[in-house]
Amino acid sequence: MSKTILITGTSQGIGHALTKLLLIKGYNVIGTNTTGIDNINEKNYKSFSLDLSNLESIIAFEKNIEIENTKIDILINNAGIGPDLDFDLPEEISFKKTFDVNVIGTTFFTEQMLQHITVGGKIINISSKMGSMDVCEKSDSVAYRMSKAALNMYTKILSNRLVGKQLVAAVHPGWVRTNIAKRNIHGRL
Repeated sequence: MSKTILITGTSQGIGHALTKLLLIKGYNVIGTNTTGIDNINEKNYKSFSLDLSNLESIIAFEKNIEIENTKIDILINNAGIGPDLDFDLPEEISFKKTFDVNVIGTTFFTEQMLQHITVGGKIINISSKMGSMDVCEKSDSVAYRMSKAALNMYTKILSNRLVGKQLVAAVHPGWVRTNIAKRNIHGRL
């Protein structure tokens, strides 16, 4: 029986690439993005609308999982935003939105999904070395850096709580060419 993997943020970037790779490898994949629409048409793939900045959207998504009695083997919390990437100073609206998606939404989404993750299942949070206090040498991207540091702490707390039930890890995928920041499209490291 093929494992079921739930990935947030599958419309582009890392989430989209992971989805395509895991489908090729024969997994069942459930993908989410803010519209529920993407360009993946595979029999082992289901796409749902999910806005991590909206608790009602999170609850509605969980009800769909419950109704379909879906058991999740791996949850990959990939969805994230970085509107302040490459900017030196924090800005209130983008700061709040970054935390709403990257920290608050991801945390409460994960908490809603825990009841659907199999014993021995895995939770993988896509983080960034930009959230590491040990390697922080720059002063830009304040909200993004802080949100990834908070996600790393949530990962550790969840790992402590779920010992013997599920495995939890934060992963820094390295530099990936995506459109999360303007300079990133052209090869920013």
